[in-house]
Amino acid sequence: MEEAHGPLLNEELYSQLSESKKPEFVFEWLRFLEKILVAASKDDIKEKQTKLVEQLTSLLESSPGPPVRKLIAKNLALLYNVGDTFSVYKTIDKCNEIIRSKDDSPSYLPTKLAGIACLGALYEQLGRMLGNTYMDTVGNLLKAMKSAESQGRYEIMLSLQKILSGQGATAASCHRDIYKAARSCLTDRSMAVRCAAAKCLLELQNEAVFMWTTELENVATLCFKAFEGSNYDVRVWVSKLLGTVLATAVVPKQGPGVRLVVRKTMLAEAMDLLASGFSRGGSGFLRVSGEMLKGGSSVNRDIRIGVTQAYVAFISTLGGQWLELNFAALLEHILELMSHPKATQTQIDAICCRRCVSFILRTTVGSLLGEKAQIAAAKEICQVVGKQNKAVDAAMSDTNMETKLDAMDLIMTQAEDFLRTAIQNSRLSVHRTQAGWLLFSALMTLGPAVIHRHLPRILLLWKSVFPQSPKDLEMERNRGDCFTWQVMLEERAGALCAMKCFMLYCKDLLTDDVIERLLPLLTFAVALSTKLPALNKSYGTPLKSASVVFRQRLYEVLALLPPKNCEGMFNSVLKELIAELTLADNQMFAATFLLPSLCHQDDALLLGAWLQETDHRFIEEQLKLGGILGGGSLEHDPFAIYQRLADGELVPTPLPPVLSMIRAAVELFGVIFPGLDVKHRAQVLDQFTESIKQTKGSKQQTVQLNVFAAFCYGLKRLAYKKGRLGPEEVRKPALTLVMHSLESPNLLLRCAAAETLARLAQVVGDSAFTAKLAQTSFENGPMYNIHVESSLSLVLLLLLTVPPAHTEVHQSLGRCLNVLIITLGPELQGNSTSVPLLRTSCLVGCSVMQDSPDCLVQAQAISCLQQLHMFAPRHVNLSSLVPSLCVNLCSSHLLLRRAVIACLRQLAQREAAEVLEHARALAKESSVNISETGLEGALFSLLDRESDQRLCRDIQETLSYILSSMAVENLSHWIKLCNEVLSASADFTTTAPVDTTQEEEEDRGDDNSIFTSRRDDQFQSVIKPRWPTRVFAAECVCRIITQCENVDSAHFDMTMAQERKVKHPKSDFLVSHLADLIRMAFIAATDHSNALRLSGLETLHVIIRKFANVPEPEFPGHVILEQYQANVCSAWIGSGVVSDLNDLRRVHQLLATSLSKVQAGQEAQNKLYNESTSTMETLAVLKAWAEVYIVTMERQKVCAPKQKQFLKVERSAAGGSKDAITIAEGLLNLVQLELGTLSKLWLAALQDYALLTLPPEYANQLPAEGGAFYTSETIEAARPHYCNSWAPILHATALWLNSTGFIVIDPDEGSSRLSRPVTPTMGHESTLANVMKSPEDVNTDRFHLILGISVEFLCSPRPDVPMESIVACLNALQSLLDVVWPRCKVGSDQELGVELLNVLHRLILTRESPFIQLAVIDVVERIIRAAQEHVKEKRRSAEVDDGAAEKETLPEFGEGSDTGGLVPGKSLVFATLELSLSILVRQLPQLNPKLVGVHMSNGKPQPLSKDGVKLVAAALGILSELVSVCSPTGTISILPTILYLITGVIKETAVKTLDGCTSLTVGAALQALKAVVSSPMARAEKSHAAWTRLLRSALATILEFWNPEMTPSELDEVSMLTAISIFLMSASPEVTCVQCLEKKCINRFKIVLSSKNPIVLVQCYKLLQSIFQHPNRAVSTPYIHSLTILIVQRLRDVEKEMPSTCAELQAMQAGLKTLETLITLAEEQNRVHLVVLFLPILISCLLDENTLTSATNPAKSLHEFALQNLMQIGPRYPSIFQKLMGTSPAMKARLEGAVKGNQESIKAKTAAGQSKCSGKSSPSIQLKTNFSNF
Repeated sequence: MEEAHGPLLNEELYSQLSESKKPEFVFEWLRFLEKILVAASKDDIKEKQTKLVEQLTSLLESSPGPPVRKLIAKNLALLYNVGDTFSVYKTIDKCNEIIRSKDDSPSYLPTKLAGIACLGALYEQLGRMLGNTYMDTVGNLLKAMKSAESQGRYEIMLSLQKILSGQGATAASCHRDIYKAARSCLTDRSMAVRCAAAKCLLELQNEAVFMWTTELENVATLCFKAFEGSNYDVRVWVSKLLGTVLATAVVPKQGPGVRLVVRKTMLAEAMDLLASGFSRGGSGFLRVSGEMLKGGSSVNRDIRIGVTQAYVAFISTLGGQWLELNFAALLEHILELMSHPKATQTQIDAICCRRCVSFILRTTVGSLLGEKAQIAAAKEICQVVGKQNKAVDAAMSDTNMETKLDAMDLIMTQAEDFLRTAIQNSRLSVHRTQAGWLLFSALMTLGPAVIHRHLPRILLLWKSVFPQSPKDLEMERNRGDCFTWQVMLEERAGALCAMKCFMLYCKDLLTDDVIERLLPLLTFAVALSTKLPALNKSYGTPLKSASVVFRQRLYEVLALLPPKNCEGMFNSVLKELIAELTLADNQMFAATFLLPSLCHQDDALLLGAWLQETDHRFIEEQLKLGGILGGGSLEHDPFAIYQRLADGELVPTPLPPVLSMIRAAVELFGVIFPGLDVKHRAQVLDQFTESIKQTKGSKQQTVQLNVFAAFCYGLKRLAYKKGRLGPEEVRKPALTLVMHSLESPNLLLRCAAAETLARLAQVVGDSAFTAKLAQTSFENGPMYNIHVESSLSLVLLLLLTVPPAHTEVHQSLGRCLNVLIITLGPELQGNSTSVPLLRTSCLVGCSVMQDSPDCLVQAQAISCLQQLHMFAPRHVNLSSLVPSLCVNLCSSHLLLRRAVIACLRQLAQREAAEVLEHARALAKESSVNISETGLEGALFSLLDRESDQRLCRDIQETLSYILSSMAVENLSHWIKLCNEVLSASADFTTTAPVDTTQEEEEDRGDDNSIFTSRRDDQFQSVIKPRWPTRVFAAECVCRIITQCENVDSAHFDMTMAQERKVKHPKSDFLVSHLADLIRMAFIAATDHSNALRLSGLETLHVIIRKFANVPEPEFPGHVILEQYQANVCSAWIGSGVVSDLNDLRRVHQLLATSLSKVQAGQEAQNKLYNESTSTMETLAVLKAWAEVYIVTMERQKVCAPKQKQFLKVERSAAGGSKDAITIAEGLLNLVQLELGTLSKLWLAALQDYALLTLPPEYANQLPAEGGAFYTSETIEAARPHYCNSWAPILHATALWLNSTGFIVIDPDEGSSRLSRPVTPTMGHESTLANVMKSPEDVNTDRFHLILGISVEFLCSPRPDVPMESIVACLNALQSLLDVVWPRCKVGSDQELGVELLNVLHRLILTRESPFIQLAVIDVVERIIRAAQEHVKEKRRSAEVDDGAAEKETLPEFGEGSDTGGLVPGKSLVFATLELSLSILVRQLPQLNPKLVGVHMSNGKPQPLSKDGVKLVAAALGILSELVSVCSPTGTISILPTILYLITGVIKETAVKTLDGCTSLTVGAALQALKAVVSSPMARAEKSHAAWTRLLRSALATILEFWNPEMTPSELDEVSMLTAISIFLMSASPEVTCVQCLEKKCINRFKIVLSSKNPIVLVQCYKLLQSIFQHPNRAVSTPYIHSLTILIVQRLRDVEKEMPSTCAELQAMQAGLKTLETLITLAEEQNRVHLVVLFLPILISCLLDENTLTSATNPAKSLHEFALQNLMQIGPRYPSIFQKLMGTSPAMKARLEGAVKGNQESIKAKTAAGQSKCSGKSSPSIQLKTNFSNF
């Protein structure tokens, strides 16, 4: 097809193609030519225009198909529009000649149609440039239409429409003629011609004034006539025509081209015209109907539906402002339609009329009015209804939004009263019975928590309804009249309905015992159902309706029971079901509404056009099967009023009883069939087959559909249970039943048979059987793939040749093309021989379908392109696809909009940037509905207009994908977009500006008005975005914040953002838009919509959480959020940005008011809300207080170590700092006032929560009357509220107990302020019991309450629980264990500590969050501290016990006792070791011998993360404390593990760093090592020997893995020497004085002393200095002897090179100090030798007067250091000093020179200082002003 892409048709190649390929080739060339002409200029095509006209004209006469002729016409018009028009008249004459041709053969018809299409395109494009030639053309077209068939009439109408569009008012002379021709076509037998005529007349009415003046009534009558027998498309276009004409008549067009109208049609007249069609079908054309003359026929339902759509078009054309002004008149008129006698002649007519009126109001008010206008309209509707029915108004004032559960008994009593008094008034018996059982059934929906207390009462009531024995049943049958039976059946049907609701909504109560009590009742109900045919025969029609309802309810109940319990009844029930399904009486096409739920959604096309989803489906459903079914309505089944609505339903729409009964029978058969044995299944299938044979015609098809539906349900249930159909004896009758219907002429029957066959293959489970079925369905079987190419060619040929009026064919071809693309799949992206051709054919087919006039075909084209993009994305041109999608975004067809959005959603996932770019380009080139906000703005706008939930969900997902890809890169654009949507708050215009605490500069001046309203007069007529759209926009803001958080920290740092902005001016950061973010959140949080307020508060909470700690760079000491202070929620306080105590007081007042309501108890609760809502409100208040208290205590904790240096606020401007108080103290003081009350309420709430989280087996422990804040009936409804609130309350309670130190206050304190009891049972006895408890008992209860809740939650937190709840639990445990008393409880109860540690260990293993793991470590530290304190106390008590004889006989305290054994599961130390090990191994897998080297790269240890460092350090700290919890013998058991882990951490983390600093991890390891090595247990008698051995082993391990002499090491020398020094300094000499270890240690020091790194030398000298000073000379002497000479040698190197860096200076100074220390430690006789060594080194560090001035600073510092030391040592050792100076003249001279230079340097400094002082005393420039007083 690439050869077709040229400006001229390749005629040579074209002539060589086969006839089947020519249309495709021409189509592809014409598409390419169109793209060229759109972008071409006159000069570009000047040379080729003549040839192009010749080629296009030649194609015009080649019998082109519909898509080709459309392109020929379009290209000719474009060619003349861009190029010269010299030959256009010749082309027009040619087309007219073709039209006038006498050749009426079918082969010439395509040429005529092409000529007609060309004329329309030419006149539409060129318009008045063609002069008066239109008159001849119009005449030819009208003359040709007289003899034209349907395709010709269709094309002529479309051509006339285009001529009218191009000529405008100049074609006035032809208007009447065109009008007459279009009138006849508007009632044409062809639906396509009717649509084309409606389009033509719609164009005509723009200029033809007579249509909406003198001809108005005739136009209306004509439209009513066009509605009769119409399809959906006709109703859409004709209703648009009628509505537009009437709207123009009421509000005539104004403009220069419109003549002045003498008389304007009144609104009442226009509405009367519509009403006449709605109620009577028009004033003239239906009067000739014989049935209408007899008065026995209702209005044609097609007309009523069409007029309903015309009402909507009429109102929509006039607009929202008109509707708002005239709503009262419109409402009165619409309601009058309902009162017209002919509107409700039958029940179906009444239902249809109600739906139509509802559709008019919902569509117009819902889409044209803003939210305020909608509220006003709703009030007006209520007022009108109230005027007509006063009772409705009274009911509205008394009806609550929610059911008060304390009225449960009253409702049940009322229901029983209805049932008891039903027989007292015969006129109301049926209605009272229905009302009673309706109340019972509705109450069942409240769930088991409400019903369980009343279950015995309900069971007794059910029992009283049914007979008690077969004898009673027989007696009933023999007595009673028709009315008695009617009431009885109604009563039992109601009871069965209540049972059904019980089984649906109270499954937990449906126990075996309850089932056993229900089975006898159902047995009698089944027996009665078998008697109903005889009763119906006896009493006739009045009883049939009640018997149908009874059977429906019975079948529904039996289908819900477990099949095993109903096996005894199934035999008799099965007979009834077969009779129901196979008797064709009163079936009313029942199966047609069953098939959609059984068949695949893609097969909806086969089931008929009425199943296609459209914007008018609500009323179009009235036309199902010619209007026989009507539509679902509440009057068919009043019990549906309380049932859950299905997806997409706005109101309950139960079907008529007969249909509902058939559906229930089908579903019950599906339940029974899988339980039948093989023999019985075969019998049932044979019986079905025989019943079908015995019926004929339409009745047979009805029975077949029923049977297939029932069989499908049975097979579906069998497959669900993973069952099998059975052997051949069952398969054969099953196939016999199905196979004959596969070739039925009935579409529904074929679809049902195919579905049944597919489900049959599913349950047979035999591959041979399935293959046989496939062979039957497809002649070629699995080898179908080889026919894809030929199939695709055939599909394409049909698409290019079949007339567009045959929409069913095009729809089927589109479905076929979609399946072919899926079949080819990923092969489409290949480049093998045939794939490019197949791919091109698919693309051509999609292009043809995109140009189809049918919306479903266009939707299928988009779906095909979507599939192509999935399989071969490189070959789908987005530059053409995206614009076509954008154009159809606002299509009037729901299916097309769905396809567009589905495709955009896929594209946005992969190529969001490219999609947006193409959409912006389209917006610049054309006038599509895409503004400057781009595609995103258009999607937001569409989201606001759509009511289809599926489409709205897809739009939101598309926007979410675009946001994820593009929001961070286009922050300003997205924030502006969200701002525009959220700024449309209807109530925000009344919002007053909020003062800020600081002024903004000019570049941020807009921030000052972020809370003020912004009105733009330009958009006053545009409906503001509705609250669901604004809720989504608020969610988008939160997502943008999250996206920025994941990308760059600069988004939350103003200083960093400003620095980046300087380097990259185009960069954008979120912190720069903080004012907009706050404004958007505040707007949403103050809206009138509850949902939007919640979203706004959540957004505000997110903003506060993310920006709370961001500093304000312009005002140091302040945070950036201070300027946006608000007093709306506790989250604002928690951010720490409040700097004014008055703000705190205002917030406190709000919270205190809410707390007062909680204190007041139930008597003060708003009666409009039920108990569940009161629980939610109460817990929300307590949670808010808890959050405030938590923040208060945290801030107090921060302020204390800083000595209250925290955001001081002055009470008065002149008061100074003496009156200042801290915000932290102020907040605490405010909260402290309420703590007495809050603590009781918090404890009560926690006790409630603890009871509600008990396992089901402990349900009997729940208080009978409920808890402090819930009742027994609201347990289930209250659980979610407690789950949302308990965590902060738990943390706050623990903090409060921490602050009190578990000192029990007076129980009566604050009781005068607490009017509601807070005990679980809400009774006074329990309160008194609490008062009588001892302080110890009260503390114990509180301790176990908090600990129990925490442990229960932490044991197995679900993956979806918020991290905040886990953190709150851990923080509560930390606060609890910070107090001595709880630690004492934990320390004394080892089992409790072990259990707590096991829970924390599990949490460590299941939660990866470092924050949680660090919190766990904090709790573990406190548990170990508790154990330490307990052991210490026991040891102290034993030591002071008078009964203890001698110290040696004291018992061993601590784990391990005398044996040293630690029992897993019972040992606190073992549990701690497990937990610590899991942390260390997770961070350092190398510690596990089985995982050595896993995280190693080239043998080098890998650095830990920042959080990993903290975790390892904390774990090591815990390990070092464990030895203090054990007995001396017990420590021997754990010491190897502890030493292994500590030395292992040193080995893996002590890595050399560039700065030479020791990491936190190594520091913690060394600290832990020191704590262990210096432990008293090392010196205890029973453990001394073992400890000595183990410590030697640990030291040997360190020396082994750090052996730089043998192997190069990356380990840090300082860290390793420090570890060795810890052993030397802290361990006993028995550990370190072993010769082999001592020698290795000395060797390591020797190696380090030879290091060239001065930093390492500094630390080495310091460590040696400590070792040399060891009190035990046995330890220090070997090191002094071995290393002193090395130190001296190293220090003597200064003679060769003086230090040039500070590090070298420090190393030299440290070495000199070490040597000086040795002199001090030496014995008197040996000290002389050291001094002799030391003095020359010091003198070598000196500089003479010549070199001192030019020396480097380090050299000068060393010189001064050495000189000072010499000045001190000289007097101390004068004889040695003099002797040395005397024997070495060089040293003496150097010393003298250094002293002299030093003196001169001092003199120079003194002179400079004096000069400076004199300079100050007499300045050279005299100041005229004296600043001394300043």
